Amino acid sequence: MPIRIPNDLPAQEVLSEENIFVMGMDRAAHQDIRPLEVGILNLMPNKIETEVQLLRLLSNTPLQINVDLIRIDHEAPKNTPKAHMDAFYHRFDDVAGKKYDGLIVTGAPLAMLDYEDVKYWDKMQMVMDWARRHVQSTLFLCWAAHAALYHYFSINRVLRQEKLSGVFTHRVNLEHDELLRGFDPLFNAPHSRFGEVPLEDYAACTELEVLASSDEAGVYLAASRDKRLVFVTGHPEYDPDTLSQEYWRDLAAGLNPDVPQNYFPGDDPDLNPLVTWRSHGSLLFTNWLNYYVYQTTPYNLSDIA
Repeated sequence: MPIRIPNDLPAQEVLSEENIFVMGMDRAAHQDIRPLEVGILNLMPNKIETEVQLLRLLSNTPLQINVDLIRIDHEAPKNTPKAHMDAFYHRFDDVAGKKYDGLIVTGAPLAMLDYEDVKYWDKMQMVMDWARRHVQSTLFLCWAAHAALYHYFSINRVLRQEKLSGVFTHRVNLEHDELLRGFDPLFNAPHSRFGEVPLEDYAACTELEVLASSDEAGVYLAASRDKRLVFVTGHPEYDPDTLSQEYWRDLAAGLNPDVPQNYFPGDDPDLNPLVTWRSHGSLLFTNWLNYYVYQTTPYNLSDIA
């Protein structure tokens, strides 16, 4: 089944060329079914790239999904035209009265800032409190995952000496959890971050379950026991060349980055990267939509509390 997005959103053309079924607003209006309502709070500077990555993963499901792109700040974003923001994004204040089956909150390039020093931290806290009352299940990615752990459970991250960058092997810790249904016991996923929350801090919080972790990269996937909060510290949505682009960007900026681990053949950045994570990334989003959202959300969204 398709995802439903605005007719002229650039992601529609990209996904259609990949043979992914997307549906424009006009056609979807004639479908007599109850679609899922999913919001994407996109905090990344290059919003169009992130939209494509997330919509690609959301499309691999038999459910019809209405997607709202959401912003919380009023400043012009880096690397995204103002016209695009005006045409396709809702200000949070304009959708705050709405309820959603699911919400995705992306990462953000804010690794070195204390949360309270983030210019929109007050708004982020407002959104996270709002999500508990207005969203059946919220999925937080990378920086947003750590920010949400801090907000909801007072679990603070520590900063690594070196950036964690690369593709790492993870093990399934709770094989019977629906979010991991169909996963291999070991699977790969990309990471790109400075922040880290130690495993013992998750374990000390009785409201959380650690679902998947790595000896090298730490906790990758955790969730609240009521399934309404999901924390993904990596980037299952990444394109094959995303880590490569980050590496060459940082190199050009004089940051002397390490070569992403387990990514380029022979750790040679001049070679095309190995892609070993996309099937499990797709399965993670499909399971979240099916088991954490669709199977638990009320038919009448007004009943979410």
